[in-house]
Amino acid sequence: MNFLEERIVKDGVVKEGNVLKVDSFLNHQMDIKLLDQMGAEFKRRFADKPINKILTIEASGIGIACVAAQHFNVPVVFAKKSQSINLDGDMYVAEVESFTHKCINHVIVAQKFLNPEDHVLIIDDFLANGCALQGLIQIVQSSGATVEGIGIAIEKGFQSGGRIIRNLGFQLESLAIVDGMNAETGEIQFRDQSKTELNGTEKAEDEICRSATLD
Repeated sequence: MNFLEERIVKDGVVKEGNVLKVDSFLNHQMDIKLLDQMGAEFKRRFADKPINKILTIEASGIGIACVAAQHFNVPVVFAKKSQSINLDGDMYVAEVESFTHKCINHVIVAQKFLNPEDHVLIIDDFLANGCALQGLIQIVQSSGATVEGIGIAIEKGFQSGGRIIRNLGFQLESLAIVDGMNAETGEIQFRDQSKTELNGTEKAEDEICRSATLD
């Protein structure tokens, strides 16, 4: 069991509906030492990649991405979920479904912050159905930049997002993969990642995300 899995067992709370609450240390109150460990681990796993920028999505991914960026010595860009008066110029926009909030979000990145010379690491806190990640991937590809990899804190392995993203050919590294949870007992089952295939071959047609990039 790695350091993040141990912390999830210690302080995570399992709720009905396959909900795992980690708000005491990861995505509401944040344990910066833990985030620093996570950043170091992402750096180790993507050490051979020429990453010069990290991309995430507001709001929960920002803290993890910023701490990780210190290990890569690169800037962070975060996709916004709403238009504001502070956004100007041309934008990349993707329409994505939110598993958590059961709604459609428009995620936005100013075109001036992504260009064809960029080598991007995408980072987020959770991976469930993969729709948000597919939106971010489309934004990166629309800019002409390269997705060098995807780093996730916690992946819900019993949902299809991880398989979908890996089947697209991306290096997806999740620090903890949860394969099962029991709300009555609080038990959490983690995947042995030594058996995880980074590039699957089966088709993931059972989960189609509503996402499209606009110019």
